Amino acid sequence: MKHIQKWGLGLCLFGLAWQLEAQQLTRFAVVDLSKVYIAFFRDSRAVREFEERSARVQVELDRMSREIQDLKNSQLSAESRGDKDQALRFEHDIYRKSEYLQEYYKLKTAELEEQKSKLMQSGAFLNQVHDEVRLIAESEGYSMVLSLKESTGILWYSPTVDITDKLIQSLRSKVGR
Repeated sequence: MKHIQKWGLGLCLFGLAWQLEAQQLTRFAVVDLSKVYIAFFRDSRAVREFEERSARVQVELDRMSREIQDLKNSQLSAESRGDKDQALRFEHDIYRKSEYLQEYYKLKTAELEEQKSKLMQSGAFLNQVHDEVRLIAESEGYSMVLSLKESTGILWYSPTVDITDKLIQSLRSKVGR
């Protein structure tokens, strides 16, 4: 009887150990990649360059708009003085510069949108994030890490499985921030 009890106790312990192991195998985490991008990648050199380029384009747009407004004011002044020839020249300049401004705006907006799209899909960024996710998952025993925003299958999750902030901290520590 003692032999059977020992064997039964061994089976119970084995079952408990197997159950604990099974629980560990199904451990998962979630990551909000858009939050990671905003918190980490946004400060990167590539994004700073994009924002600087964007600011330069805006400065140029503002400059051209001021030029057109100054021409409009000069046209009004010429009209009020009765100088129709001068007013007509200003009108022609206003039209020409307005057309150029519209074309410049379309071109630069398209270029900036393309650059922004490339940044969001940057292989270097995604590789770095993937490597850090793997390191965190392996060191903390996660079997699976899901993208929080890209998965429609997540109906609920406990905030304790969200490793987004840990990922951001890890990425920052790798670049010395």
